[in-house]
Amino acid sequence: MSIRFTTKARRGMVALTVAAGLVVGVAGCGGGGGDKKPETSASASKTGGSDPSPQEGQSDEPLAELKGSSGLLLQITSAQRDAGGFVTVSGALKNDGAQRITVPPAVRGDETEILRHGMSLGGATLVDSKDKKRYYVLRDTDGRPLTTTGFSSLKSGESIAVFLQFPAPPTSTAEVTFQLPTFASAPIEISG
Repeated sequence: MSIRFTTKARRGMVALTVAAGLVVGVAGCGGGGGDKKPETSASASKTGGSDPSPQEGQSDEPLAELKGSSGLLLQITSAQRDAGGFVTVSGALKNDGAQRITVPPAVRGDETEILRHGMSLGGATLVDSKDKKRYYVLRDTDGRPLTTTGFSSLKSGESIAVFLQFPAPPTSTAEVTFQLPTFASAPIEISG
């Protein structure tokens, strides 16, 4: 029974790692289309109709826009529920200020396991108020967060594509609150 469990766990982690690689590839190929900025900050807009799949690219209008310290801006463009039991949040981290900004280390959280792997968005959480649960960024078998890593500062106007993966809330939960240390919180809607 122990061997069977280990085999299933390995298969699950391999599938999760492959899915994470695909998400990174999709995020890297995402269009940087326009420089259109929504009028409001830390607000969410609900879209009607059918939601585009991650392969169709990112939408022009973000689900949410969160303001951080020193002119940092996080635009969330999608929150997609995947069949593997996780939610992938995609978007862009942008320096909206006039000079180079060092991304605050607080965004990676304070867990020892995540701190060992350098700069990331590992401190992010999804909060399900309805079921009173908080979901943390997933990690691989080495403890690395399944999120964008390896950035430290952004030049004025520079933007980088970001992704974060979380365990999926129940399918009955469509709206959660996205939180990232040093940024305002915002409600986002999960599609899929």
